[in-house]
Amino acid sequence: MQQIYDQCEAQHGRREFIRRSFCGFGSLAISSMLRDADLRAASLPSPTAGKAKSVIFLFMAGGPSHLETFDPKPLLNKLHGQPRPKSFGDAKYQFIQNDAKLLGSFAKFKKHGNSGIEVSELFPHCAKCIDDIAVIRSCYGNVVVHSAAQYELFTGRVIPGYPSMGSWVVYGLGNESDSMPSYVVMPDPDGALEAGQPMYANGFLPASHQPTMFRPGDRPILNLDLPAGTAPANRRKTVDFIQKINQASLAPSDDELSARIRSYDLAFKMQMEAPEVFDLASESKETLDLYGVGVEPTHDYARRCLLARKLVESGVRFTVVVSGGGPGAKQWDAHKDIEENHRRMAGETDKPIAGLLTDLKCRGLLDSTLVLWGGEFGRSPEAQGGVGRDHHNTGFTMWMAGGG
Repeated sequence: MQQIYDQCEAQHGRREFIRRSFCGFGSLAISSMLRDADLRAASLPSPTAGKAKSVIFLFMAGGPSHLETFDPKPLLNKLHGQPRPKSFGDAKYQFIQNDAKLLGSFAKFKKHGNSGIEVSELFPHCAKCIDDIAVIRSCYGNVVVHSAAQYELFTGRVIPGYPSMGSWVVYGLGNESDSMPSYVVMPDPDGALEAGQPMYANGFLPASHQPTMFRPGDRPILNLDLPAGTAPANRRKTVDFIQKINQASLAPSDDELSARIRSYDLAFKMQMEAPEVFDLASESKETLDLYGVGVEPTHDYARRCLLARKLVESGVRFTVVVSGGGPGAKQWDAHKDIEENHRRMAGETDKPIAGLLTDLKCRGLLDSTLVLWGGEFGRSPEAQGGVGRDHHNTGFTMWMAGGG
């Protein structure tokens, strides 16, 4: 038995040696090929050099209905009130079953611009900007519940621990300004969302790539003003002293403390420059009117969209402007009454969004700013509770504008 065992071990050892040798030779060959490919690729200019320096994500939380916004379905209107045709196949919703009756869209669609793209009556202001917009009617998600769908939208995964798209953008492009955060989230004042702050987080990337969460209201960041009687030079000395103490305690792998050290320095620089960014009083009346600042129901979202433009001008890489928060009725989550919900939510956001696109274009910023619009999923073609719609993740709409 021992002789057989020794023989097997010897054969296994020879096979393992040969396998490892060939793997080594293979890796050398592959590395050589890759090196040659890199040399060849380096001599060719990129045919599609990116122009976008910043991203503004207009996040419509809760799941806006593609059927009432940017994706007309004439056949759905013809089949209104009928059972779901078998040719549609089965669908998995969160609440309704496949025997639910189809619900035609209450919204009227009309072609706009030279492109002739059809836009719902809910977005008359955005319709005027349609030639600057690319509508994507083929979006798809893997989950049908808010928390996981929101996390998947921002990270591409349904499992926590992965970086958000904002963190990846900052990681890839770096900082453009040393006096403003690179990644900002402006939540809706009505409350938090199902996935919470982790959907915006840096995941396994360094902590310096996490977002700065702005507060709702007219003071998104507190304590930006220097205390009365404090000279900037003295505050600089205080910050430098704190930095020295932190550096003395910093371990090579202490990512959190390293990020905190950088945040102290950023906070000081923001005290010097950020108050001007957050001061909307310096904007002209024409600009405020363009966004809908100072009037309801657009004031809050208009103020945040205008601030997003100012953040882009200040070098912020990625900005999220959330519409919808708190209970489902305060989001685009129209389970009970799709018309009431979407007329209200669109009424709050349509003019500010169009104002943002128009303002960016007039200032020459649209070519270098990618604007995204959309939610975590769409709404079902079937009715829920008579005039509502359930979640629909296997086909919904988002759009993009700008970015060169």
